[in-house]
Amino acid sequence: MHLSKREFLAASAVLALAAGLRSANAATAINYWHHFASQSEMAGLAKIIQLFAAANPDISVTQESIPNSEYMAKVSSAVVAGGRPDTGMVIAERFADLTAMGALVDISERVNAWQGKANLPDNRWTGMSNEGAIYAVPAYAFVDWMYYRKDYFDEAGISAPPKTFEEFLSVCRKLTDPSKNRYAFGMRGGAGGFKYVIDVMEAFGSPLVKDGQAAIDKPAAVEAITFYADLFRKEKVAPPSTPNDSYCQIMEGFRTGQTAMIWHHTGSLIEISAALKPGEQFATAPMPAGPKAHIARVAYAGNGIFKEDNIEAAWKWISFWGETDAAIALLEATGYFPASTAALKDPRITGNPIYAAATQTLEFGRLPNSFVGAAGWSENVVNPTFQSVLTSQLTPEQAVDRMIEGLEAALR
Repeated sequence: MHLSKREFLAASAVLALAAGLRSANAATAINYWHHFASQSEMAGLAKIIQLFAAANPDISVTQESIPNSEYMAKVSSAVVAGGRPDTGMVIAERFADLTAMGALVDISERVNAWQGKANLPDNRWTGMSNEGAIYAVPAYAFVDWMYYRKDYFDEAGISAPPKTFEEFLSVCRKLTDPSKNRYAFGMRGGAGGFKYVIDVMEAFGSPLVKDGQAAIDKPAAVEAITFYADLFRKEKVAPPSTPNDSYCQIMEGFRTGQTAMIWHHTGSLIEISAALKPGEQFATAPMPAGPKAHIARVAYAGNGIFKEDNIEAAWKWISFWGETDAAIALLEATGYFPASTAALKDPRITGNPIYAAATQTLEFGRLPNSFVGAAGWSENVVNPTFQSVLTSQLTPEQAVDRMIEGLEAALR
């Protein structure tokens, strides 16, 4: 997501306010690298900084927003050439690469002595740990789900959102009317679309990696790619712009009524709620299940310590994100779901039906795939290869061959 000039100024204002609440004579100053970008994310971060400053007046936190696409390159450069931040954001998909380059400080001893650990079940730590050592504190989760236009469903006489891929296709056919520029599914065929390509392959029964080796099941993967690409190529239930549609385009299509369903995660809830009425115009549902597996990602994001210079203050900062007040502040600003079970019991979550699909997904959702080279393979191989299927430059069989070849290269 990119900030407009007005959004940038608004985000800067709230962060300046947070900075103003810090003690002018703060004993310790630490910095925090992250890839939050939207106005809602920056507002949530500002609120957390305010809460932290109130609880820790002797510590000053300076934040630096780095574009998501540049984050790993900047961290890598800082590790090699110096200039590491005190603390930084850690997402599960990048954890293997971060630990491989030695970017993170082992915080196991501090975590194990921390009272807040009791509110974070073992699965929260999986994407933050390696070989028994813990390197980051889980803060929030991106919980995959589906948004759907409830008003369109009501208009078409569809009583409930689809629960399986088969039902999904049936609903897509009913909701598509090109003469009205209305399409059932806002498919993300452009940047970032690799995520759903991988999910559909796994939903059709193909693993990616086993014991460190490429393990894509070609027949299952071809079936998956064919089904998913045919939503655009054959069924034509996705807009003509699909091959180039990334986050901004699928969100715009849904908000303006061009599409009736999109796949994303809880982090876009605030943006959609600002344009459409929850429970009336739109609702949320768990992701539909594939023929072999029910795939929805629960990607826990957290914060780690990148150097030990100010480790006491750094630890206070990253562990503060595990507090209920901080988690709810971020949720209310962004829709990002808390990692803490204590926060999940808050009535602001349990009493809001829009969150029910996310709560259900926590029961079966899977962590994102995490292996060294995963990010590069996903972005540089899977994404353009699938786009080539959408534009009929490659067959599904050829696409899967390229994905297998690319995965084997990434794992070498």
